[in-house]
Amino acid sequence: MLYSIIDALQQSAVCINDILKKCNFDYLDSVNITGDSQLGVDVEANNIFKEFLLDLDAVRGVCSEEESDIVYKQDSSGVYLVAFDPLDGSSIVSSNLSVGSIFGIYNKEFSAKNLIASGYIVYGPRLEMVVAQDNVNHYFYSGEEWKNMGSLILNNKGKINSPGGTQKYWSTKHKILIESLFLDGYRLRYSGGMVPDLHNLLCKGGGLFSYPSTSDAPNGKLRALFEVFPFAFIFEKAGGEAIGSIGDSLHEGLSRILDLNIDSIHQSLPCFFGSKDEISKVKLAYK
Repeated sequence: MLYSIIDALQQSAVCINDILKKCNFDYLDSVNITGDSQLGVDVEANNIFKEFLLDLDAVRGVCSEEESDIVYKQDSSGVYLVAFDPLDGSSIVSSNLSVGSIFGIYNKEFSAKNLIASGYIVYGPRLEMVVAQDNVNHYFYSGEEWKNMGSLILNNKGKINSPGGTQKYWSTKHKILIESLFLDGYRLRYSGGMVPDLHNLLCKGGGLFSYPSTSDAPNGKLRALFEVFPFAFIFEKAGGEAIGSIGDSLHEGLSRILDLNIDSIHQSLPCFFGSKDEISKVKLAYK
């Protein structure tokens, strides 16, 4: 049953990739539930995923970053729920930088403990897809079929530093953490797209991606259900770690992301993804 969901996501990816090649990146007059301006391709990508996924017997409902509520099927015998960000990084798509889609497959309930598989799609020079279950498998689309490129595994220590958020709004402890990584020889890699930046980190074997609590966004900006939980699952299966916090609990330190409980489907949270060595540095800095 999970295979049918992955297959539907792959079919959706090919359709969205074709739309992106048409270079129609106009903004609409609408915004999504969290106030982000929507591109036409945001809405098109959202509708494609919905159509493919809701057509499956295994899927009971879907939830999208672009919509306010969960969409359930009536009289469905399916047990799986799929949450997705249909087009992550759409603000940089007009610059011809890689963008992506993120998905999480949940069993019966949209909660971190019920996440059983997750992944993302990269619309770049190649169309690629990463799927995490027991392992983190890396695929590319040849133009005719999806081919497995092998598994993605993180080293205990990496070389990449990808810090998100506006620097003027960082806390002092976060500024010290980021500067210490640069002084230790880490390289800056940050495009403004969560999918390409985390994909680069996974492909290069490790490092740190951070989107902390800031004075202008104390709860972070990345959404737990569509972005943070799926990537936390991926990083743990790849041999890394993912930590974060819920709102005001930041002063108590950071916890394993997949142990956190959210109150609403569009809730955001501060988050850190990386190799074990880098996450140890984060824990020490935020202790």
